[in-house]
Parts: sequence; C-alpha cells; structure tokens
Amino acid sequence: MKNIKAIIFDAYGTLFDVNSAAEKSKDRIGDKWKGFANYWRTTQLEYTWLRSLMERHKDFWQITEDSLDKSMKAFDIDPSMKNELLNLYKVLSTFKEVPEILKTLKEKNFKLAILSNGTPSLLNELVKINKLNNLFDDLFSIEQVGVYKPDSKVYDLPIQKYQIQKNEILFLSANSWDVSGAGNYGYNSIWVNRNNSIFDNLDYKPKNEIKNLSELIKLI
Repeated sequence: MKNIKAIIFDAYGTLFDVNSAAEKSKDRIGDKWKGFANYWRTTQLEYTWLRSLMERHKDFWQITEDSLDKSMKAFDIDPSMKNELLNLYKVLSTFKEVPEILKTLKEKNFKLAILSNGTPSLLNELVKINKLNNLFDDLFSIEQVGVYKPDSKVYDLPIQKYQIQKNEILFLSANSWDVSGAGNYGYNSIWVNRNNSIFDNLDYKPKNEIKNLSELIKLI
C-alpha cells in the first residue's frame, strides 16, 4: 500500500447500485423486481463479453437497452416501463458509504479515478447527479479503446495517462471477474464483496476482500 499512487474504482456495482433502477420501480414491477434486476445486470455483462469476442462493439448504453429488452420479456414486464427504467439507470444511486469514503481518500491526497464500461456521458451524469464532481481526477471509459473489460487495453488506460507502474495502482471492484482481470494485468486488486459471493476461479486471488468501501480506510 505504501507505493500506491492512484486508487481506481469500477463504477457499476462498486460505487453505484445497479439494482437501484428496478428498486425505484418495484411498486409497479412487484416482488420479482430483484430477480429482474439481477437478470438485467447478468445479461448486460454477457453482452459486453460476447460483443468483445465477436468484435461487434456497441457502446454500454446500447447494450443496457438491448439487455433490458430481453430481461423485460423474460420477466413479463409491461413494455411501457422501458423508458422509465432506462431513465432511472442514468441516475443510479451510490451505495451509502461511497461519498464520505471518497472525500476521506481525497483529503489523503490520493489520485482518484473511475475505470468503467460506461460511456463518458453516462459516467459524467452519474458523478454529477450524486454530487461527486470534485472528487475524481479522471473518468476512464472503455470507449477510449472500443473493447470491454477485462481486455488488457482497458487496464492500460490509467497507466498511459499517469505514467506509473501497474503495481502503483490500487483497483477496487465488486465484480470478481473484474478484480481478476485487473489483478492478472498487474494491479493491486481488492474485491468489494457486497453480496457475500464466491470468488471466480480465474487464476487470481485478491490480497484483500472487503464488504464495503468503509473497510478500505483501515487498509490504507
């Protein structure tokens, strides 16, 4: 930790609650809202990987809409809710500890950034709507390289910008496949295991596992 020059966060599922869009509509969706939200997220991620492998790139917003279409059919959601859900996805809420922890890290003079599948406009809107504008030095989007995580070209972005070594970056994600991707690349990766999940077998085990970002302060 002494050599860390930048702390970089995944956005979706790590800083921002991807289920909050469906949760805000749960009165209309009903008890199946959580299953629907998880299905939407899983399909969204599958589409990013498949499109990367097929070299048929669409940006994250288009993939979010495509995966929503499938998920709404799978869960028999009223089609008239599509625009409502998409609009809510643009204004996802942070997890409750996020703003305060980011402020604390900023006060400690760490360089802070997001490295995400999200488009630049989506990331800028999320940061703005959650009043995190002045906390991040950079918002890195995969659109800069046109391929999704966990491709190494994505993890190259902060290295190229900051001109630092891979092991001088501390990377945090709630997605174990992303932790593995960044860890295998050479980052110091920490798993934010918010849902008490099981880590994937992808040739990497994080040195640290935390339940939320509040535990990060103890580590640094």
